[in-house]
Amino acid sequence: MTTVTNRTAALSAADSGPASRATLSEVAERAGVSISTVSKVLNGRGGVSLDTRARVTGILRDQRYNRRNSTQAAAPLLELVCQALDSPWMVEVVVGVESVARENGLSVVVTGMKDRGAGDASWIEGVLQRRPLGVVLVIADLSDDNRHQLRSHSIPFVIIDPEGDPDPDVPAIGSANWMGGFMATRHLIGLGHRDIATISGPDGFMASTARLSGYRAALAGAGIPEHGGYVRGGDFSLEVGLAEGLVLLGRPDRPTAIFAASDMQALGVYEAARTLALRIPDDLSVVGFDDLHMTRFTGPPMTTVRQPLTEMAEEATRLVLRLREEPALRSTRLELATTLVVRGSTAHPAPSG
Repeated sequence: MTTVTNRTAALSAADSGPASRATLSEVAERAGVSISTVSKVLNGRGGVSLDTRARVTGILRDQRYNRRNSTQAAAPLLELVCQALDSPWMVEVVVGVESVARENGLSVVVTGMKDRGAGDASWIEGVLQRRPLGVVLVIADLSDDNRHQLRSHSIPFVIIDPEGDPDPDVPAIGSANWMGGFMATRHLIGLGHRDIATISGPDGFMASTARLSGYRAALAGAGIPEHGGYVRGGDFSLEVGLAEGLVLLGRPDRPTAIFAASDMQALGVYEAARTLALRIPDDLSVVGFDDLHMTRFTGPPMTTVRQPLTEMAEEATRLVLRLREEPALRSTRLELATTLVVRGSTAHPAPSG
């Protein structure tokens, strides 16, 4: 609340300058709203409809309030907002963001969301107070309101691996998930496997849908019918990988290979195999997805699809800095290639009988 009062006072004092700049009351009158509504828009606070926010922002821009003041106030730092600070996936993202920030003489603030669901927007208040040069987001969804709040303060942002299909004007960095799922499954087919199961990711995630689609395309291309019981839902966690792995490996017609849509789920499958006294890769081949650093040291080292997480974070950070200098930049979507990394967790299936 103090920040709002101070900033409003500063803007009011500036109104005594050139006659061409309207006062807050004049902006409010032109927009047909109250002065408090104008203050909310200036400070990026909620409680203002998108239409009203856009109308007020347009008038403020015409009067040279918004872009000039937000540029002056920008701090020499980048902000990384994420949902899961305790994830090994996030470690690689932090490394990428910090690397590019260091190259440009910037500091990084890492903000974890209180609620891992898409409904938690508490992070936005801190971002608007700190006024970073830009924000890299690793969150399930960015609401229209949050997007307008960032843009009204001229804070560029980029989303890494967005959950759904964001609007075309939302900058985003992703990876070739379909090809990754296809390569993983084709590798297993090439080894001679025909009973290939998969543990997918959360419903509604583009990455989950694409990896599952790649799995199915590889089976179809090889003329292998999809076994309905071999497709299990997941959430990218070790716990679900273990639970679903036990289900799959407990079947009388258990699969000889499992493609897990994340390395953490694949680690869960490792534990399920150990629990059931099955040997990897003698009794079961396993492929993960991500190529987290730890997968090199599992027993056996994990065959996985490398998602270039650090490079994705680096590209997202560079794009944020470009958007700072070129707000009208049109090419703001990028998909990086995935690659198959073959290690010791996959082999030819054991002879039947």
